[in-house]
Amino acid sequence: MSTHQSDIASLLPVVEHNRREFFVTKLAAGFALAVQPVTPQTITTATDGLVAGEVKIPVKDGEIPAYRAMPAKGSRFPVALVVQEIFGVHEHIKDICRRFAKAGYLAIAPEMYARQGDVSNLSSVPDIISKVVSKVPDGQVMSDLDAAVAWAGKTGKANVSKLGITGFCWGGRVVWLYSAHNPKLKAGVAWYGRLVGQPSENNPKHPIDVAASLHGPVLGLYGGKDQGIPLDTVEKMREALKAAGKKGSEIIVYPEAQHGFHADYRPSYGKADAEDGWRRLLEHFKKNGA
Repeated sequence: MSTHQSDIASLLPVVEHNRREFFVTKLAAGFALAVQPVTPQTITTATDGLVAGEVKIPVKDGEIPAYRAMPAKGSRFPVALVVQEIFGVHEHIKDICRRFAKAGYLAIAPEMYARQGDVSNLSSVPDIISKVVSKVPDGQVMSDLDAAVAWAGKTGKANVSKLGITGFCWGGRVVWLYSAHNPKLKAGVAWYGRLVGQPSENNPKHPIDVAASLHGPVLGLYGGKDQGIPLDTVEKMREALKAAGKKGSEIIVYPEAQHGFHADYRPSYGKADAEDGWRRLLEHFKKNGA
């Protein structure tokens, strides 16, 4: 074996190891097992007039699957990053991408747990959190979202200078963090994302810790009856935003809303609040250039 061949051979185990790190190489079909059966009011947005489906996003250590939707005609679409709940990029997140596409956006939802595990077949929330979600580093999430923006820019269909982000539950927390991470972000909308917490290796900072560092203004949409996000933490975040002089950022609390009030496939869905929140989202994006 030549020296060159030996060098290549020495790299093979590393390459193979990196491949094995990606547990999710294809998005799950339908809804995650933990949320089934879905409720009768589940919304399904048609793909007519759209280009919609799965794509691959190159990242620094390989590639991750993502769902992308955009209008079938035209170009230079504003970009909407959509960040999943703890259930991964299942049908509800795909549908939200299609709703954005109907509004004229190129929407993309990258699978954020690709390296840590497939949650689609786990039957309980505690299992999803302990086996997968707790192992996802914030730094990895920020990097993968950057990669999704770069991918969108290379399609020839996107105007990445008009960049917005929204996310739900787990993804709601990510919205605040990404708004502090990316100076090019124009606007964010966080749906019931946790605001405070103890620092850890994977989660060194929480939204309240980055309130003064937000680049694009964030609109927070929260539920007054959310058992997982106490209203006193919402007030603390409001105070942090005020102290930082972040006038473009605000938090709306829907008094009767539960956690997951936008999730139309779950019993927690609150139609009026969800529709009002979506209207506010689109207005917030457009007002701030996303």
